Amino acid sequence: MFDHLPPLQTLRAFEAAARHLSMSIAADELHVTHGAISRNIKTLEGHLGVPLFLRLTRRIVLTEAGAAYHLAIARLLGELTRESERLRTETGATRLRISTSVSFASKWLAPRLHRLRARHPEFDIHLDVTDVNVELDDGQVDVAVRYGYGRYPRAAAERIFEEHVTPVCSPGYRDAHGGLAEPADLAHCMLLHEDRMLANWDQWLAAEGMNRRLARRGPFYSHGSMAIEAAIRGEGVALGRSALVAEDIACGRLVALFPERTLKADKGYDLVYCHGNEQHPKVKALRSWLDEETKTLD
Repeated sequence: MFDHLPPLQTLRAFEAAARHLSMSIAADELHVTHGAISRNIKTLEGHLGVPLFLRLTRRIVLTEAGAAYHLAIARLLGELTRESERLRTETGATRLRISTSVSFASKWLAPRLHRLRARHPEFDIHLDVTDVNVELDDGQVDVAVRYGYGRYPRAAAERIFEEHVTPVCSPGYRDAHGGLAEPADLAHCMLLHEDRMLANWDQWLAAEGMNRRLARRGPFYSHGSMAIEAAIRGEGVALGRSALVAEDIACGRLVALFPERTLKADKGYDLVYCHGNEQHPKVKALRSWLDEETKTLD
């Protein structure tokens, strides 16, 4: 009956690559090499006798057959995951799968994860770290923490905390530049930028009545965590997001130069889950823990 089914690893590789439209991200998610993802997809295409992707110069796109097949495979793998989870739950092992961004995971969630484990030892906690908003209704993750406007298709969301930005740098950089007591002192500093950040240096300088041309100075980073690490190394002044710099400020790796001069971001951090799961034990547990952890951030 099942003699003609393709190998499971080829389906997992295809589903991840189709969901992210990236073999590299799929490889990171499944903890395999890019080559392994590519080989599995070619094996699957050979098994089916139809191409599933169009391979363009710098990206991949699904063919019509690939898009239809992905819908079916995502649904089936989701059902398989949920049924497996049900059986695991019956034996007492409950996996809590949390999806979140690279920067939030590395700078906020991961350093605090031991406290979540201590509070809820009944959960086997897994982080799905990606800057792609994964679908929640396919059974791959239970809940997500996302940085956004609070509106997500086919999902319920509640704001965990708002975000503010303020200039931060290393203590050594501050001291080497005369203390940086006033915003005007930033005119002689290297500014570190995060790509696609809306509450950016241009906006902060404008709010302070300063020359916005200063915002053209300095390097840009694809992730907020990278700009923060550059600031920790003493390479300049970053516009630190409150959630991402809280731990580094508390530990003395960074200083907030003008803590009273903050700019509220348009986006914030949201707890996102499937409609109808508001009272699910996993959602309730994570919500309660996040409430405790974020009391000092707003």
